[in-house]
Formats: sequence, structure tokens, C-alpha cells
Amino acid sequence: MMTRIAFAFIVAGSLFTTACAEEQQSVKDAPEIVETQEVAYNLPVTSDADWRESDLENTLYIKTVYGTFVVEMMPEFAPKHVEQIKTLTRRKYYDNITFHRVMRNFMNQTGDPGGDGTGDSDLPDISAEFTFRRSPSEMPVTLVSRRMTEAGEVDTGFYKAMPVATKPSAQAFMTKDGKVEAWGLHCKSVTSMARGPSENSANSQFFLMRHEYNSLDMKYSIWGTTIWGRDGLTKIKIGTAGETPNFVPDQLISMRVAADVPEEDRIAVQILRTDTDAFRTYVNSLKSKTGKAPNVCDVEVPTRLKNN
Repeated sequence: MMTRIAFAFIVAGSLFTTACAEEQQSVKDAPEIVETQEVAYNLPVTSDADWRESDLENTLYIKTVYGTFVVEMMPEFAPKHVEQIKTLTRRKYYDNITFHRVMRNFMNQTGDPGGDGTGDSDLPDISAEFTFRRSPSEMPVTLVSRRMTEAGEVDTGFYKAMPVATKPSAQAFMTKDGKVEAWGLHCKSVTSMARGPSENSANSQFFLMRHEYNSLDMKYSIWGTTIWGRDGLTKIKIGTAGETPNFVPDQLISMRVAADVPEEDRIAVQILRTDTDAFRTYVNSLKSKTGKAPNVCDVEVPTRLKNN
């Protein structure tokens, strides 16, 4: 069966397959991770109303030796992909599967039970969900900047914690469905689906972005973003199974839907609402000295642990 990877990087992949010594730490030597507050953000004064919690039914816990990655899934973007990921997760399909293809400054790929990038689940392949239609009133985007893409110049910003590109909201008045085209951006922390040459060949393999790579935008189906444990994304051991000499890949220990986890074992992550004045003030503080808006992929949506 054909290897499922991000095909845009078959050639460029050779640039990123050699791991540095720090990232080649043995699994058995990895420290036990305690979930604590991870980053101190330069935020304005916020109230409890400025923060939200993710929907437990659309939240994943991906446990690794480097901590638990908490991923907020986006059925608004890719409902078929989210449903397949949840189905496989509830089968415990992903437990003890390896990160078989990990590339520096790119991504961590997993989801193949055979560990070599050629395997799938027994579920049907999924049709591509590279873009989606959004209603400006039902799916508001907090704008950060603009960028040039294959679709022309577009707005970029955030829907919930997800970095997105979108056609201008004003264009919704000229469309039959009152919506505009939008898509997720392959920024660090985003989760996206691997596939074969066919656009409709995604199945079980997915990848977590270590770094921004906008060449993947509108070519792969984004279905979530990591909201907690982001620092661990760049600790996963770099290499490719079957290609990198002496490569012993890290394991994905377990993967669970948060709604299925006992309440006492849940990670109580709160996310700064991106539709608030507090978030807009935070983004403004990231502008350059000349007033230039930041690259949307350089804006990390603040998160914190809920105070019990």
C-alpha cells in the first residue's frame, strides 16, 4: 500500500530527517510529565468571561512520554475527519502506535499500526475537507493580518483557537448561501490528516505540526489544533521508520476523547476566547515597533489550567 505522507515534501523531506542529539532522548529515560501551567503570556487584565473550555466530545487527550497533548477538534471544518478520528480513538486504535515519520521544522506523523507509513484502519477512506464555508455571523473570525495565497489575498485570523484564512466577510452578501470560503492554516500545533496521492485517500494517519508550513494549506484536511502541551510537539524523536539509521520511534501511549475520561482525570484547560477585547489587545501587543501586524502563525492563543 502506498505510504501516506504530505506529498508536497517528498523532495524537501531529506532536509529534515536528521535528528539533533537533544531530541534523540531514549523513551525509557524520558521524565514523568506533570500537567502544569506551561506559558506565562503578556495579557491584559482578563475576567472569567474571557475564557472558555473546549467541548469534551470534541477534545482529544494524546498521551506521550513528553506529556499529554490536548487537541480541540473542529467538526465545523472537517466533520467526516473528526468523526473518523473519534471512532478510531474509541476503538483504542491509536494506543501504542508509533510516530513513524517525524521531520524537523515540519510535523509528527502517526496512525499506522504497522509503523512504516503504509497502513490504514479497516474504515473507509475519507473525502477531502480542505476548505469549508462559513457564515460571518455563525462563525466569526477575529482578524489578525492578510496574506497572499493561491486563492489570492485573504484575511487571516482565528476562529476559536484555530488559525484560519478566509475570504472577506463582506463577500457573503454576494453568495447564494450567505457564506464565504475559508480554510485552516498549517501553523504549529495544528492537526491535519495524511493521505496518498488521491485527495480522497485519508484514513487513519494524521500529523501534528511542529512548525508553520503553508504549502500544505488547502491540500490536506485540518481537523484540530493542540491547545495544551504544545512544547512537547518539538520533543518527539526525529526520524523516519525504514529510512533513518538506528531510528527507534517514540510511541503514542494512548488517545482518548475527553468525554470518555473520568472527570477527576480530565485536564481542565481553559482557552482565551478569540472574540474578546482581551484577545484583540493581546494580538495588538504582538505588533512590530512599526505597527506591522504579526503573522497569524506566530500568535499562540493563550491557555491556562482552570482554578478549582
